[in-house]
Amino acid sequence: MSKNIGFIGLGNMGGRMTGCIVRAGQAVLGYDAKTENIAAAGATPADSAAAVMAGADVVLLSLPDSRVVEAVVYGDSGILAAAREGQVVIDLSTSAPDSTRAIAADFAARGVRFLDAGISGGAAAAEKGQLTLMVGGDADALASVDDVLGYFASNIFHIGESGAGHTTKLLNNFLNAVALSATAEVMVAAKKAGLDLATVLDVFNKSSGVNFATINRFPKIITGDYLKGGLTNTLMLKDVTLYADLVARLGVASLNASGPLAAFGLARALGYADDISNTVVDAIGDISGGVRLHDGERKESR
Repeated sequence: MSKNIGFIGLGNMGGRMTGCIVRAGQAVLGYDAKTENIAAAGATPADSAAAVMAGADVVLLSLPDSRVVEAVVYGDSGILAAAREGQVVIDLSTSAPDSTRAIAADFAARGVRFLDAGISGGAAAAEKGQLTLMVGGDADALASVDDVLGYFASNIFHIGESGAGHTTKLLNNFLNAVALSATAEVMVAAKKAGLDLATVLDVFNKSSGVNFATINRFPKIITGDYLKGGLTNTLMLKDVTLYADLVARLGVASLNASGPLAAFGLARALGYADDISNTVVDAIGDISGGVRLHDGERKESR
């Protein structure tokens, strides 16, 4: 059966996911605080989040954090008040699991199934429709919307009950933050040691130091290409903080959170708050004698 699709939050990631759906020939009713984002994604504009909820069977959210998700759900022109039985809402944001579970319960009281779907892969994978999703919530609800999610995701995992998807996303994002901040520090050290950075990365990628950052980020960064559309330093710091809160509640000793908290906090303090988190290497370079891994201006590609 054909589904009417709505999307709320058509920014960096949401716009790319919406674009994948539209390019597949599906209309999307969209809302974003920046109206230009709606047109850029190819969506049909709605005048409020509630209007998207009223006009769609499946509603996807891609928002900065739980505070914004809660405002969209409960606030003026919020989507909970406009909900109707049988709808599915999918939160693609990086949200606090406790907040997610509370929202899911409130939607369930109205006969609406709420899925929390953490995403991984970044802007490049979103552009290509090759994201990985880690989904919490009802398995039957997920099965009912896997065709919609398949427009922008090539790997979809059902993790467990409500909140499990966002929990897994925080765990994944923490590992990503550790790899990026630690590799940034190491690459600044390699530069100051006078090593050839491309060769150093080749060594790492054939050795035990290999990670996502050495494979996918720094081969570009050393040429001045910081890539486009990834998490900002502010959002990375937010995700690491959420991780630290999560493991504290679980009673798990967090022995490794201090590094990325310091690194991305430094980047924010030095003026890189809204820049892609790859610029953490410049922040570390700034306090290490003004080091840059590359010559020339910083650029961004997909």
